[in-house]
Amino acid sequence: MNTLLQLQCSTAAETMLKTTVTSPNLEKKKKKKGWCSCGCTECDDPNIPHDYFEAVLDYINDMLMGEEDELTNKSSMYHNCSALQATEKSFYDVLAQTQPSFPSMIPDQSEYVCDPVIRVSLRGKKNRQPPECDHEQHRSNKVAGGLGEEEELMKTEVMTMIDKLLLCPGSVEVGLHDELACCPFDKPVNPSLLAEKQRRKRVNPVKEIVDLKILLTHCAQAVSSNNKLAVENLLEKIRKHSSPRGDSDERLAHYFADALEARFAGTGMDLYTNLASSKINACDIVKAYQVYVSACPFKKMSNIYANKMIGNLARGSPKLHIIDFGILYGFQWPCLIQGLSARPGGPPSLRITGIDFPQPGFRPAERVEETGLRLADYCKRFNVPFEYHAIAKPWDSVKIEDLQINKDEILVVNCLYRLRNVFDETVLGTVDCPRESVLKLIKSMKPDLFIHGVVNGNYNAPFFLTRFREAYFNFSVLFDMFGAALHREDEERLLFEKEVIGREVINVIACEGTKRIERPETYKQWQVRNERAGFKVVPMNQEIMKEVKAKVKIGFHKDFMVDNDGDWMVQGWKGRVIYAISSWKTA
Repeated sequence: MNTLLQLQCSTAAETMLKTTVTSPNLEKKKKKKGWCSCGCTECDDPNIPHDYFEAVLDYINDMLMGEEDELTNKSSMYHNCSALQATEKSFYDVLAQTQPSFPSMIPDQSEYVCDPVIRVSLRGKKNRQPPECDHEQHRSNKVAGGLGEEEELMKTEVMTMIDKLLLCPGSVEVGLHDELACCPFDKPVNPSLLAEKQRRKRVNPVKEIVDLKILLTHCAQAVSSNNKLAVENLLEKIRKHSSPRGDSDERLAHYFADALEARFAGTGMDLYTNLASSKINACDIVKAYQVYVSACPFKKMSNIYANKMIGNLARGSPKLHIIDFGILYGFQWPCLIQGLSARPGGPPSLRITGIDFPQPGFRPAERVEETGLRLADYCKRFNVPFEYHAIAKPWDSVKIEDLQINKDEILVVNCLYRLRNVFDETVLGTVDCPRESVLKLIKSMKPDLFIHGVVNGNYNAPFFLTRFREAYFNFSVLFDMFGAALHREDEERLLFEKEVIGREVINVIACEGTKRIERPETYKQWQVRNERAGFKVVPMNQEIMKEVKAKVKIGFHKDFMVDNDGDWMVQGWKGRVIYAISSWKTA
């Protein structure tokens, strides 16, 4: 299903800079030249954010605080067209549970005068109350004055969490990575308090030492051979020594044990779907997202790299068309929009084609359309001419005619970390391989730039035991990363590990065939695919590389790594590459 939304914007860009932190002393200082969101290197405009996260602050706030119906009963954006594919895979899926829905068009604000009042509790739950209702009908509700205070408290709580997430208190430059003070693993901890906690928790001073990796491997072998007795005995022992609140090894073993048990019982897809439909309120989502972005630089640095590559390419061009495979909720684009709005000579006419898998039901393109409406509202505020085209269908069935490409525009194809959810040769064979079909489609567009981000994983083998070993190695890196970057008792860490990483483990271990959508390949394997499809890699921009390295070094744990390997910007932990991103052109 395709829909088209066009909006010519007239609101001044300055009106959206309400969240920028300023002071009289700072205003007197001249902004330091450097890489900014518009992609240039010679920008003095103080209204342009010099860090990725300033621009998305209002965008996230609008999604969490908008007075719209909750989406808790809607399916995730990660449903694919077969309806058997799993529903969610990244933190953005968790955001879908409480993100506000948007109307089918952008109305005038006056249309909302008679809208119901939304009562928001400190736990983030919403209750609608018609403003004209009398006290007899709603005697249990709070009085109007108390309601206003409650709303203000809720807004203050959410905004405080977002500020902690996106801003550095006391920093001269507004942004997440300007000072080490924003890193949670650098905060001082009282040793006596930690020791007291350990003493209270220590019930049995003698603890049996076991090798959980060996136990899990033996359990996987027993599952593979359908040895029920061995599976039950091994799972019992593993659960005795694992916990979602333990150290990194114990947490990893807990989620792998769940996956092995589900695979043996044949309930992998049911468990995966149940986790995807769990209800989480807005406050918890913001807290979990705060943990994610504060502990791990991967997605943030990828967005900075991609947006600056696009900004450089579009400099001076009157028209820019971005085709985004896997647009999700559009979090990547507010920063680019804000930068383009302040470009010398005025912003270009921006057109975004958002492509994602269809949703089940009567409106398969609903979620993709809502993303366009949010981006259109953002462009309206920043006075950027905007056109949005929503496509919700299997990616390999998209035709070039659906994309409405014009010859007089700069064309960019963007696909970050989502092609791993498109089936490969092991599912449908070499002739009808969807991954190859998508790459051939992109090649036929003849884009000026193709930005490709991949999850560097080798746990896509059709043989279960081989896939299990690779998956264990890959996910052990993630749990070790969180163990080093976050405190053990962090409740938001527990939420993220359960809702995101644990769910992905279940899909990789307990699901097969079309039900298994987590099918990553290494970036070197993708290099071969891209070259075979007729692309050539674009040399790495060393200025962007230098900028990203500096941000990671200043703002994150010392064991995070960023490097250049064959014109791929690779990111990882302790030498293990987890994400990679590169730019391509047609050969």
